[in-house]
Amino acid sequence: MREFNREIQARLLQWKNGPNRKPLVLQGARQVGKTHLLKQLGNTAFTEMAYFNFEEQPTLKQLFENTKDVQHIIQNLSLVYGRPILPNTTLLVLDEVQECNAALNTLKYFYENAPQYAVAAAGSLLGITLSTPGSFPVGKVHFMEVYPLSFMEYLQAANPTLHQYVQQLTTLAPMPDIFFTALQAHFRHYSISGGMPEAMATLLPTVDVQATESILKDILQAYSLDFAKHAPTKEIARINHVWQSIPAQLARENKKFLYQTVKTGARAREYEDALLWLLQAGLIYKVPLCKKPHLPLSAYDDLSAFKIYLADVGLLRKLAQLPPNALENTQSLFTEFKGALAENYVLQSLARQFEVAPRYWTSAGNAEVDFLLHYKNEVLPCEVKAGLNTRSQSLSVYQSAYQPPLRIRYSLKNLDYNDGLLNIPLFLADRTQQFLVAAGL
Repeated sequence: MREFNREIQARLLQWKNGPNRKPLVLQGARQVGKTHLLKQLGNTAFTEMAYFNFEEQPTLKQLFENTKDVQHIIQNLSLVYGRPILPNTTLLVLDEVQECNAALNTLKYFYENAPQYAVAAAGSLLGITLSTPGSFPVGKVHFMEVYPLSFMEYLQAANPTLHQYVQQLTTLAPMPDIFFTALQAHFRHYSISGGMPEAMATLLPTVDVQATESILKDILQAYSLDFAKHAPTKEIARINHVWQSIPAQLARENKKFLYQTVKTGARAREYEDALLWLLQAGLIYKVPLCKKPHLPLSAYDDLSAFKIYLADVGLLRKLAQLPPNALENTQSLFTEFKGALAENYVLQSLARQFEVAPRYWTSAGNAEVDFLLHYKNEVLPCEVKAGLNTRSQSLSVYQSAYQPPLRIRYSLKNLDYNDGLLNIPLFLADRTQQFLVAAGL
């Protein structure tokens, strides 16, 4: 598979070279590239890599269930591996570790009794496993979240020169049309594949749309199989109902999640666990309504009102059965889906940049701000527009009520900062933090 330069690779090297290295746990949805990243780290930054997969080799569980002695475990794993697993120079990878609770708990003993060993674990449904009481040694590991590839990571592979140009943007002024138009075209391609590495590698460099569609279909099918294999039996149908309803939820104008859209007569108490399962599996984002945009945002969450987005914009497009040619309109990127894909993409981008998860805000039914960002000691309103028509009263209503130091609008218009309104082209959402610094915040 094609290699991509990913931002998390620098953090993985920092972990490897850190003075107080804890066992590493990579979290993220299935097929975002966790295993590939660990294998790449082992092959480039260590002398050797000893790789074990609990799904492919279920008998490995016995090596962890019968003892908590780390040296004994290392000896047994070395026998299976065929060579000694050495301190510091060998990366020990425990993949699909959610299949073995005993291995998860053993990470505690690696940290306490054998910190010289470099141990990294990964799993597609770790969030669900970790939610089980007593299943994990809190404070004994280092967590990293692996997201789908961002547009900037895609751009670096698709057009390194254009990527370098964007990286060097330091002023909040319109870009020349030659760059703006090229970036917009690349963003349309990215919106076809989304950030799933296999789908993106299939799309580049020949823009093989048919093969990309097949990959996305396979990924969605794999998720459905996960529901059947790993979810509690009583929740499988409900998880599927929620999952399949997400495009319809986002197709509505205000996009607020309605249980009635999942199934006629559905009630919150019947589907709350299904939503939680999808959230813990890393497949969805949940954006709660903020009743009052003050800090901390979590203190003002309205737990009865929220929106649901998918972890990847390409998967949302495929789940919605929206054909790739629907993205070819040059005036409005996502005409056929009322901006849902644009919002989903911006949320993906913001979630990986800001520690506090975004919220949304409404005012007496006459205004709605798509996202609220907690940045330093400020709450910043963000609005997402799928095209060039950016007329809206919501930011003005919010401005009158709360006087934020800056307002953000994502659209297909060029980069601009005027009268407290920062317009960021959709394809530059990954640069939001840098633009806020450039604006003086």
